[in-house]
Amino acid sequence: MNLKIHKPIINLFLVSIVFYLIHKTVFYMFSAELNTADFVYSLETLYTIFLFFSAIIVFVLLKIKQKNINNVGMVFLVMTSIKMVICYFLLYPIASKSLVRISIEKTNFFVMFILFLAIETIVTIRVLNNKQ
Repeated sequence: MNLKIHKPIINLFLVSIVFYLIHKTVFYMFSAELNTADFVYSLETLYTIFLFFSAIIVFVLLKIKQKNINNVGMVFLVMTSIKMVICYFLLYPIASKSLVRISIEKTNFFVMFILFLAIETIVTIRVLNNKQ
């Protein structure tokens, strides 16, 4: 395994761990106000799901870059669209409820979605700017 080729995937894991620890710390600080046990998806489950999807997207983008860099952008758009559809189905059990704690869980879900989308976008930009 060439470390230079797979460096974006390693960086994805490291950034995810850092953000998970920050997120967990924020939840711990406000644990008296939050009852995370009632959440549909735990924080760990959501991070695992989003990390899995992001790792697949980044891995495929790196493989596409090796074959034909001109297709990287289109593959990114298609894979991100597929991820959005899957995330919609994951969000449906949360969105169908209307309790106050659910609004916190919805916000939590969207913040993680945007975070991982930003990471994927940054990796894609770096792959496209590094045309070697």
